[in-house]
Amino acid sequence: MNRRANRSFRRGTRPQARPNPVDLADGLEHATGLDRAIRALSVAVQRTLHSGPVKDALHGVPIGHPAHPPLTDMPIGAWMSVAVLDLFPGTERASQALVAAGLAGAVPTALTGLADWGSLQREQQRVGLVHAASTATASLLYTASFVARARGRDNAGRALGYAGLTALLAGAYLGGHLAFRQAAGANHADQVTHLIPLGWHDLCDASDLPDGWPVQRRLGYISLFVLRDGEEVHVLTDRCSHLAGPLHQGRIVADENAEPCVVCPWHGSTFRVRDGQVVHGPATGRQPSFETRVLENGTVQVRPVG
Repeated sequence: MNRRANRSFRRGTRPQARPNPVDLADGLEHATGLDRAIRALSVAVQRTLHSGPVKDALHGVPIGHPAHPPLTDMPIGAWMSVAVLDLFPGTERASQALVAAGLAGAVPTALTGLADWGSLQREQQRVGLVHAASTATASLLYTASFVARARGRDNAGRALGYAGLTALLAGAYLGGHLAFRQAAGANHADQVTHLIPLGWHDLCDASDLPDGWPVQRRLGYISLFVLRDGEEVHVLTDRCSHLAGPLHQGRIVADENAEPCVVCPWHGSTFRVRDGQVVHGPATGRQPSFETRVLENGTVQVRPVG
């Protein structure tokens, strides 16, 4: 027995590892076969959603964080409740109402998710495309379930509901992978309060800063976006809060109040340089900003805004 085992080991034979959800989700990140469909859908999203209040609302700019994740609670909660109610007799009307509530909640959930998906990196978009396909399949199955229940075919409605729940859970798993493994929707700006001590810090000489043109400077561990506008110096963290794009490479524009703003070169997030407030998404988190002062010797000093 031991000799056979030793011979097998020397030949390099090993038991086949079972695929697990993590490996499958990681594999989707590198599934280049999805790129053709992604390009076509991305163009359609960009042509449909123009920069403005509607797009900002879909991203969640007014509420200060992405709108899509909390909206997913409604269809998931409603349809999970249906799965429980369907185990008991006499719950047909309640189940049908919850199926309908989930379908209603799926509409804004899908719209906000599509808006966010259009502004992600390619690896995130690959996972997101399969996530969207899974949740769309769930919605179609629950639509069929609703129709079957309305026609009195409760057994068929239950079966379609459980099939929809399977697709929903697969999509929810990939949504978690997007949010927690790939950090889609997370704030990618440097956390200034953890990296820079309180108080004033020397940054650079004011004469080294070109007027009206953003540059990059470093303060300790972090990179800063610096813009001199006449006698004023504006400083933000350089990594965009959306997906860490380099703000110092962005365009300088004016908002509706003629205040200077910077447009991230990666996905077009726009921040007011005076205080880092979001003017347009897809970013939803304020860009950390710094107070500035120029000493008599021309040294620019900065300190984090609390």
